[in-house]
Amino acid sequence: MSTKAFYSGFVNLKYRPTSDDMVCLFRVQPAKGVSMKVAAGAVAGESSIGTWTELTTLTKRIKKIGGKAFSIDGNYVKVAYPSILFEEGSMPQVWSAVCGNIFGMKATTGLRLMDIHWPDVLRDSFPGPQFGIDGIRKIFKEKKRPLIASVPKPKIGMTSEEHANIGYQVWTGGLDLLKDDENLTDQKFNRFDKRARLTMKMRDKAEKETGEKKSYLLNITAETKEMLRRAKLSYDLGNEFVMVDILTAGWSGLQSVREFCKDHKMAIHAHRAFHAAFDRNPHHGLTMLALAGCTRLVGTDTLHIGTVIGKLEGGQHLIDDLQAEITKPKVTEHHDMLANNWGKIKPLLPTSSGGLHPGMTPKLIEIFGNDVLIQMGGGIHGHPDGSKAGAMALRQSIDASLKKIDLAEYAKTHKELKAAIDTWGIYKG
Repeated sequence: MSTKAFYSGFVNLKYRPTSDDMVCLFRVQPAKGVSMKVAAGAVAGESSIGTWTELTTLTKRIKKIGGKAFSIDGNYVKVAYPSILFEEGSMPQVWSAVCGNIFGMKATTGLRLMDIHWPDVLRDSFPGPQFGIDGIRKIFKEKKRPLIASVPKPKIGMTSEEHANIGYQVWTGGLDLLKDDENLTDQKFNRFDKRARLTMKMRDKAEKETGEKKSYLLNITAETKEMLRRAKLSYDLGNEFVMVDILTAGWSGLQSVREFCKDHKMAIHAHRAFHAAFDRNPHHGLTMLALAGCTRLVGTDTLHIGTVIGKLEGGQHLIDDLQAEITKPKVTEHHDMLANNWGKIKPLLPTSSGGLHPGMTPKLIEIFGNDVLIQMGGGIHGHPDGSKAGAMALRQSIDASLKKIDLAEYAKTHKELKAAIDTWGIYKG
């Protein structure tokens, strides 16, 4: 049997997925001289039980559990996989299958995993977020307004003392959270342990002075054992959060951190650094949507999903889909998105960050609603009167937006907001 005929055996357009099947939606670009049927079969076969040739060891029993390309609509292919193919509760194994060798096959010149439908049996093998949106709000005793955070800028290069002082400035300026940036971990000029201790002292001081709950998204990303040590230090210092660069740390490391955080009742902030390396090319890789669903299952409590209006790529349609994927109890199928019932899996709090300033706040709330963590860096530390004034301007812009007061009008009696608007303007898009 030829390779093409063998691959075609993994296409069955009469097949209807069962309730235990995982379904993946792919966008497939066949290589020159390869039919869509063969390309679709290659994806289904190579991501499950197949290889490039017929096998004497491929018994009828094993054939039954192979992936099946059951729908071909233009370049869109749906593949059903019996859940028995996957190790329950192991995101690394799932990705090794449906995000593995298939992306390097010569049968395609482009392959993109658009979304995943999770059957109950696999969905329920993952813990999901420990806190979810309601739990995060309970930490801060804040039921209505968006939560607000800032990264010290420049994002790398400060000493531990400088970093801790910036935290104190933005906390006393009205922010809820200080956040490390993705590439700040344990450099010589700003050692992790020293930064953690000094910054948490400033956190405690800010809480006493303001009477508000404050917390710190402390970046623990490292080798797994070191991540767990850093998480323990964060816990010992009285912090409620850890932050993980989930893609550079990897699913294995993240799942280990999730177990630690369950035992210590700590929330996880997920930074998506590295995502654009595989999701920005529209013809290859996988989408942020697929990544977001996986992140929800593994169980972080917050996740960066973009801004629509900031410096990072991602339009309204994508942000709407991402927000639905991580917050809704159910999502329905449409062109690029598969249906999912998330069952008891809690929602994540969306994080919007990247090129934002206080003049954008009304539009951000229009886009996301109030259940969002708004994170600003340069839009706070670029304030002409300093970081505390920048934090005050953001808090004032939140207050004005919730009161339905025009920012320009509110700025007449709030000098920090006025200075921010004078610097960056009010977003009118």
